[in-house]
Amino acid sequence: MVLLEKRKKRTGGFLLAFALATFGLHLFVLFLLIFQGLTIRKLSLEKSPTFVQLIDDKPVTVTDDLAREPEAIRQFVSQTMTSMFNWSGTLPAQSIEQAARPLSDPGVSIRTPQGFSRKVATSSWIASFALSEDFRKGFLSTIAEITPPEVFSNNSSQALSSQLIIKRVYPPEKIGPGKWRIGMVADLIQKKRSEENKKVIVPFNKDLLVRAVDTYVYPLTNTATDLQRAVYSVRSAKMEIYEIRNLCLLDEDSASNGGRGRSCSPGSSGSFIK
Repeated sequence: MVLLEKRKKRTGGFLLAFALATFGLHLFVLFLLIFQGLTIRKLSLEKSPTFVQLIDDKPVTVTDDLAREPEAIRQFVSQTMTSMFNWSGTLPAQSIEQAARPLSDPGVSIRTPQGFSRKVATSSWIASFALSEDFRKGFLSTIAEITPPEVFSNNSSQALSSQLIIKRVYPPEKIGPGKWRIGMVADLIQKKRSEENKKVIVPFNKDLLVRAVDTYVYPLTNTATDLQRAVYSVRSAKMEIYEIRNLCLLDEDSASNGGRGRSCSPGSSGSFIK
């Protein structure tokens, strides 16, 4: 009888110790999960590193969120303006089949200040996301006003294309924290597809004000459309153009000799001025 009671006490003590150890282990796991959850939340709220795209296509991390490489700024401006004013009448190819047989560009309808509905090229609409939100709407309206309807014509004898030929992009001039002024000398060339030898050349000399923007986080899912991916690609540069002014060259040889132009006064022209 005494031995039985001793065995019961030993068994009870073992079960009590096992229960306490299990409870302690559960508490440890609970605290570990809470710690991991807080760590993950902290990481999710932190800004992702800012990458600057260099000319050799190698990204480099910078510690200053407002810092941008001069060549990255020049590439951003060149690519944005080229996409904005290259109107081919076809959509960018997304496959080998589309490269062989490009799809017609239906255009994107934009309301002009006069209340009319005009179209801009799809590439222009996508590139416009590189502009600041307060500047984008008015600039798109201006683009819609100068975009010839013939750009979207299926008639080969009437179809018209446009191309921006950049002659020079000046080195960025810093005008404030995370803000730069950059001049561009270019020509806007329009021609009919049926008349390749006849061209209309319009000088396109502009001063563009660029600023760095904060991290633009929009995770792309597998269901994202090509248009969504294109817009995300534009915003991933973490820069935006917030004003465009006319650039007055100091003399006719400024573009070829490397001379720096100056911004025209706001009252000199209403074109592309915020």
